[in-house]
Amino acid sequence: MSEVLLHAEGIDKNFGITHAIDHITLDFYKGEIHALIGENGSGKSTFTSCLTGIYQKDSGTFTLNGRQINAHNQVDGNYQGVAIVVQELGTLSGLTVAENIFLGKEDEFTKHGVKNSRAMNAKAQELLNSYGFDYIKATDPIDKYNFEDRKLIEIVKATHFKPQVLVVDETTTALGEKGRKELFRVMHSIRDDGRCVIFISHDLEEVLEQADNISVLRDGELIDTVASKDVTADDLKKLMVGREMNGKYYRTDYGESVPDEVVLKGENLSVPGEFEGLNIELHKGEILGIGGLSECGMHEVGKALFGASFDRKGTVTLEDGTQINDITTAISHSIAYASKDRDNESLVLNDTIEDNICLPSLEDLKKNHILHAKDMRSFATKYAEQMSTKMEGVTQFVSALSGGNKQKVVLARWIGKDSDIVILDSPTRGIDVKVKADIYQMMDDMRRSGKSILMISEEIAELMGMADRILIMKDGRVNGEFRRNPDIKDTDLIARMV
Repeated sequence: MSEVLLHAEGIDKNFGITHAIDHITLDFYKGEIHALIGENGSGKSTFTSCLTGIYQKDSGTFTLNGRQINAHNQVDGNYQGVAIVVQELGTLSGLTVAENIFLGKEDEFTKHGVKNSRAMNAKAQELLNSYGFDYIKATDPIDKYNFEDRKLIEIVKATHFKPQVLVVDETTTALGEKGRKELFRVMHSIRDDGRCVIFISHDLEEVLEQADNISVLRDGELIDTVASKDVTADDLKKLMVGREMNGKYYRTDYGESVPDEVVLKGENLSVPGEFEGLNIELHKGEILGIGGLSECGMHEVGKALFGASFDRKGTVTLEDGTQINDITTAISHSIAYASKDRDNESLVLNDTIEDNICLPSLEDLKKNHILHAKDMRSFATKYAEQMSTKMEGVTQFVSALSGGNKQKVVLARWIGKDSDIVILDSPTRGIDVKVKADIYQMMDDMRRSGKSILMISEEIAELMGMADRILIMKDGRVNGEFRRNPDIKDTDLIARMV
């Protein structure tokens, strides 16, 4: 066995009555990619947040290269040799690319109280070029770049100073194929350099492929550490949930007819820089999948159909002739939308679970034009519990939840709204295997009851397993259409993506 690089001894963290991690003791080795897996709320992100300075642990010690470290914030963690790329967006709007890369380290470019912006920009561009990201310009506002490019900038920010330990926390869920390859290349170079990567992911096949060793957490406790070569995905599922899982995630039906009735139609839709000339029909009781590489424009399609794209051209029309040009009209006509970027577009982070779940249903909850706190509490609790959200209660702020539990809140609000048309962009991003199966069952129940679902996904297995029809996009246009068929192969879809 290699030499221990990082030793965690008795790490403990509580959030009120919630025991997030319970005296975890664990070793991480030099030249290792070490995965942490577990259900949402199992403690993975809390543990690594304590290591990197996002949270302060309640007890225990971290020892790096024989020296105790105790990061008080992320910048302090960087100086002590640890860094993290988080699941959600970790860059700050309003700053340039260079300012984000060197955030908290401006003193490296400051002399006699004056910052040398030219030197900072030049160094940032040099780093971007060295990673192969030369199309990203250091002097550009960060807001010019999409979600995936901003994650790549975060990778540069977190790794350019060669940390001894890099935490990759569910980052792959935000990346397309190109971004994942870049991230894995960086992870492997860190391992090959004798340092360590702590890799958090819900994609068990990805974990088995990338990690050397895997530690499983459940309810804040360390269950076991295994070598990836000695286990299967089913073995890991059993360790995660404490019992056997049947693995029957996807629909098993084939050949079922979809009604001719069109409930939502987009005609000649375009969003500059994203997609153009899109014609799309969603049928009653249909799950329509849209897939492609991350940058193909598909993620903007959901916004455009929901009336959330400000510069959209073309028309979106319901069965009764109503045109959808704004979010208010969409919601009032029973359309729901869950964005891929949940923190910025689907949730109010600095508000409670209760308010987030009730928000689109406020008019429905009124009695004689009055909202009653008891009714709101009961409504939110019902749907939060239906999604198995790990929480202290619905009065807890959403910002305190793990990424997967945030996603459950997003889905809970739209299940509660009981919309007839549901647009889901990356619905299982950051969701553990147990809840993923529940979501797929929920989608199947919805379509059987006559509701219509548009599912945008970068996961080929998800598209093939759940959709009645699949549209594949490439370079902002539809490049292929597939009907539900057991003989379709993933290579058929990939051929239309690239």
